[in-house]
Amino acid sequence: MNALLKRVWIGLAATLIVSLAAVVAPDHVQINDDGRIHLGAPAPTPTPPPSTAAPAPESTSPPLTRDAVDEVIRSAVAAAGIDPAQGRPTVAAGADSKRTGWTAVRDKSAAQSEMNALCADLERQGWTLNPNPKGDRPDASRSYKRGGWYLLVSTRGNAQAPSTASALTDAQTYLTLTGLQLNLSDIPLPEITVRIG
Repeated sequence: MNALLKRVWIGLAATLIVSLAAVVAPDHVQINDDGRIHLGAPAPTPTPPPSTAAPAPESTSPPLTRDAVDEVIRSAVAAAGIDPAQGRPTVAAGADSKRTGWTAVRDKSAAQSEMNALCADLERQGWTLNPNPKGDRPDASRSYKRGGWYLLVSTRGNAQAPSTASALTDAQTYLTLTGLQLNLSDIPLPEITVRIG
């Protein structure tokens, strides 16, 4: 009986790992015709001879630097009708080349329209909207990606408050843009083969 329970728990754990991997890095989960699941970098596909190879599409989003993302944030804030000096950076210049951000205390009554204007400008600048996770309200936050960076635009009140900030009144919220440079292909995933069935 203990052996059976052990196999059930191992099966459940393997299913959980595969499910999480499929959500986090769908490019790194392969399922063979025989039902085997492989986690890790996909096997390289052979390239056809040059005469039959299709031209590679040009990258529409070259890698961005932190300075470029800081300028994107300033531009979007200004496009929303907010003076960037009314807020402050969430990461000091030069402190971290893979993180940046800006936050400001705003009136709740205006924050949603300001967030919509910020998001419209990000889309105008070529940022791609990520779908919101289930249960997350699109009016509370939106996530964008471009050039290896992800930007989260949020109006989530105290949850985004820096530790040095004063408390908000009931009529105020934080309008926050948080930028992270992520390259999921740099995250090593173990090679795991799971046989289901």
